Amino acid sequence: QVQVVESGGGLVQPGGSLRLSCAASRSIFSLHAMGWYRQAPGKQRDVVATISSSGGSTSYADAVKGRFTISRDNAKNTVYLQMNNLKPEDTAVYYCKSFATYSGYWGQGTQVTVSS
Repeated sequence: QVQVVESGGGLVQPGGSLRLSCAASRSIFSLHAMGWYRQAPGKQRDVVATISSSGGSTSYADAVKGRFTISRDNAKNTVYLQMNNLKPEDTAVYYCKSFATYSGYWGQGTQVTVSS
């Protein structure tokens, strides 16, 4: 059974930082692109950042460019999302996705709340 497990969410003040982690089963991680998505209450789930299987190519949503960094450690089957200068509008549930199949494999999500 494959697994995708996010961690690292929490409550942070505006301007603060958080690092999200996503550990996935090797079979759906090592040769596949990965991505982070987020969903705020009442809104659709949107892509935040993606990274290629090698880590050599990344992409970001305009709203997070220059503040968030996606990276991966293929030895640990883990993808990260470093979030700096967080804003209240970054508040959402953050999901990790493996692009191993057309529909992908999703984690259960981790809550990020940015509030003073």
